Amino acid sequence: MKFLNKAFPILAIALVMTALGGCAATDTRSSTGEYLDDAAITTRVKAAILKHPDLRSAEINVETFRNVVQLSGFVSSQAEIDAAVELVQTVSGVQSVRNDMQLR
Repeated sequence: MKFLNKAFPILAIALVMTALGGCAATDTRSSTGEYLDDAAITTRVKAAILKHPDLRSAEINVETFRNVVQLSGFVSSQAEIDAAVELVQTVSGVQSVRNDMQLR
């Protein structure tokens, strides 16, 4: 019984440390906070594209990883690509833009 009384706090600390380790960032995975920040940026970017009169929002895909926004999909003209990239660069929180959009 005395052993359990001494071992329980150590086991509890080990469990908490293991759980917190799952929230840490790696080179290929965001931390919980980074993930939430990226989700907010993605939402702002999609809203900006939706409001833009010259862009077809359904054809532009948006993904964000560590404040870098990746645009992909098919668009009708180079002007649409240029407008989307310029627009996204003005969105709050965007560090840079990767353009993977292609012409149809």
